[in-house]
Amino acid sequence: MHPEQQYLELLRRLIAGGDLRLDRTGVGTRALFGYEMRFDLARGFPVFTTKRVYWKTAFKEMLWMLSGGRNIRELLQQNVRIWTDWPLRRYREETSDNLTQTEFEQRIVADADFAARWGDLGPVYGAQWRHWKTSDGGEIDQVAEVLRLLKENPSSRRIIWDAWNVAELDQMALPPCHKQYQFFVSSDGRLSGACIQRSVDSLLGLPFNIANLALVTHLLAEQSGYRVGEIVWYGLDVHLYSNHLEQARTQLERQPRIFPSLKIRPGVTSLFDYRIEDIDLVDYDPHPPISAEVAV
Repeated sequence: MHPEQQYLELLRRLIAGGDLRLDRTGVGTRALFGYEMRFDLARGFPVFTTKRVYWKTAFKEMLWMLSGGRNIRELLQQNVRIWTDWPLRRYREETSDNLTQTEFEQRIVADADFAARWGDLGPVYGAQWRHWKTSDGGEIDQVAEVLRLLKENPSSRRIIWDAWNVAELDQMALPPCHKQYQFFVSSDGRLSGACIQRSVDSLLGLPFNIANLALVTHLLAEQSGYRVGEIVWYGLDVHLYSNHLEQARTQLERQPRIFPSLKIRPGVTSLFDYRIEDIDLVDYDPHPPISAEVAV
């Protein structure tokens, strides 16, 4: 069975029997509680093929998170617009200025002071991964600690980073969805990665989440001297928005194609020095993209 069939089966289950639920966005979802997918990275890089996944956008987001980023200016400078909706909504609500998204993004890029005020997302993902605040005023770099453990104590059961900082949730533009990552080194020197995701937009977000989990597992393996094993993804509240049903049905009509392979430029000496130019997907041949609106 093609590994992507796990994802297509999820879409089928959501359409056929997902629990009809109201949600904070007002759009409504079909949802289920608890779903697992596994991908052997030796069988190819798991970027889905039944629709085009804009993998460079996904990877730029992951590299931004690994840098500790929390402002959309750093993303917009790379033409990544996936986080704009939340600060734009806040700006409109607090100022009554109905800037278009394009106008807002242009001001964020052009004006550093405006970006500092309105482009900041609060202590989201990367801020927690790299700068978790301690009670004595210090910070913990969880990603650096994961790297240390992979090199010095690979059998540890504490090779984890977490973004669910209860004390700071109310400061975040959006509480973390993919909230915890854990890594495992097997006795034959293979590194596997897992992600626990509390909330899953199955059509738009999940393909990015799977690709980014695979990417960070590859990068950690590269930096710590292991081969890659598998990735394991656990979704909890897994949902399909009601305005994504037709798009999901379209995707289900398509047959998966062979997964591409990931190519990482050798010689990058730090996990935090990677740039998008250092990463490529070879032989990615997906079906055409499927457009859908994000629920904010």
